[in-house]
Amino acid sequence: MELRVMKYFLAVAEEGNITKAADRLHLTQPTLSRQLRELEEELGAPLFVRGKRRIALTEAGVLFKARAEEIMALEKRTVYEFSHLGETIAGDVYVGSGETEAVSDVISALAPVLQQYRDIHLHLLSGNGEQSLDYLERGLLDFALLCRSQPPEDYNYIQLPHRDTWGLIMRKDNPLAAKPGIRAVDLKKEPLIVSAQLTSRNEIQRWMGDYSALTVAATYNLAYNASFLVEQGLGSMITFEGLVPCGTDFRPNLVFRPFIPALFSGNFIIWKKGRLLSKAAELLKERMESCFS
Repeated sequence: MELRVMKYFLAVAEEGNITKAADRLHLTQPTLSRQLRELEEELGAPLFVRGKRRIALTEAGVLFKARAEEIMALEKRTVYEFSHLGETIAGDVYVGSGETEAVSDVISALAPVLQQYRDIHLHLLSGNGEQSLDYLERGLLDFALLCRSQPPEDYNYIQLPHRDTWGLIMRKDNPLAAKPGIRAVDLKKEPLIVSAQLTSRNEIQRWMGDYSALTVAATYNLAYNASFLVEQGLGSMITFEGLVPCGTDFRPNLVFRPFIPALFSGNFIIWKKGRLLSKAAELLKERMESCFS
């Protein structure tokens, strides 16, 4: 499978029309159509539903589009890095992170380096821990910032000083808002809005006990978006303190109460063992080590 053909496929997927894609690629329409048919034969699955004026992606086409975009991004990054070998320190550095105020610590540490080396470009990608680990394995990230009690095995890591405090965001007219803190028993009859990753977090499972006894009203990836569900009275959200500005002019009807006994998650910057980092990534790593080690 050639990168050239992947570029053809992505152009057609973006245009939704063979003729427009052929013009964009400076190819004849028959040539482009033949390349697509050969790609489908190679993959053993149809990638397009062909209509008279527009074509749409099949389920296999949607999957292939996601994979092709990842491969093309990696190809672009590889070409860029090799084109800058031997030059002054420059390049793109990719960091994946979930929602945590520890990001502020990382940016504060890196800011002087980024201000000094203007040709280093930092890219922050939001996502949960599983996504970040997957992207690290595939070479799409240099580093990941994970919120957990222990760092994952088989990765280099730097532990950050910030710890995230678990608790419950609710409307201020919720009876639980009168409590100084929330105990596991308080959650038994409360409709909850939880992170899609929550069931895989050992520290939460130990604190809650029987997770299956809870009523999950909704799940989320981004706490900020899920807070609108809380505002509308659809449930209370289990999350970290500080991710949503509760009790402010912007969110006056929301309050945060920490768990009792207190529950914290550590924060770790991790990267793959044995992977050679670019000069730019190595410089940022050394800066984080000097700040946090």
